[in-house]
Amino acid sequence: MTLERVLQQTARVFNLHGIEDSHLEARILLGHILKLSPAQLYTQPERTLSQEKIESLQQLIERRLCQEPTAYIVKHKEFYGVDFYVDPRVLIPRPETELLVEKSFEFAKNRTNCLSSLKKPFLIADVGTGCGAIAISLALNLPQIKVYATDISPSALEVARLNCEYHNVMEQITFIQGNLLEPVPEPVDLIVANLAYIKSSELADLSPEITNFEPIVAIDGGRNGLDLIQQLLEQAEEKIHSRGCLLLEIGQNQGKAMVSLINHCLPKARFELIPDLSGIKRVVKIDF
Repeated sequence: MTLERVLQQTARVFNLHGIEDSHLEARILLGHILKLSPAQLYTQPERTLSQEKIESLQQLIERRLCQEPTAYIVKHKEFYGVDFYVDPRVLIPRPETELLVEKSFEFAKNRTNCLSSLKKPFLIADVGTGCGAIAISLALNLPQIKVYATDISPSALEVARLNCEYHNVMEQITFIQGNLLEPVPEPVDLIVANLAYIKSSELADLSPEITNFEPIVAIDGGRNGLDLIQQLLEQAEEKIHSRGCLLLEIGQNQGKAMVSLINHCLPKARFELIPDLSGIKRVVKIDF
């Protein structure tokens, strides 16, 4: 059977079972089995697959039909142009979080220009680092920074260290197990956090791909969805330098509640809510 036909059949099966982006998912699984890039898949449509490869693909298709996320099946996910190893110990990085990285870059680049004359390192705390996607993306693009990457889950930190070693940024990143900012040993210039922000009561409404496979600790934001974010805000002043910045991701329709929370926890801070390309207030920027 040719590669083109296998792709068409796999996409058809996915489509019949209500899996979105069926052609893309089919290409990802087939590329994984054959160790081919997307470009190679396009340029080799008449390539013949062995029975062994077809059987291997069928096993992955069955896992996907049981709603296991594709990223966990192939054990990697691209984020901000970088490939990361992922498995069920960590949340799968989402495209919307790339806005958080972009805003972190903007602030860090402006501040590092000022700090370079003082010969001071630019310190970042990546809170709830998960697979390390944010910390590593920043370290790869800003070699002058130092990052404290924290997570309450020791198993998540194992994954983050694997990614850190693979991308050769171990000298820039220190991983610390603990609750939010508590383990960070000194004040930093930038705090960046993508914490759980889904209301506990809304977890049942999420897709089985999320609730059956991804770590609940990385999803459940408590009664109002902002429990962890409130804890972070209450810890922030002791862990950030003057003229520092806190950047965090929030969910859709949480802007109003976030404003009230900031006014309560950090009444003197200046802040703004930054929309993503869809117009959703996605990132909160708080200046100290």
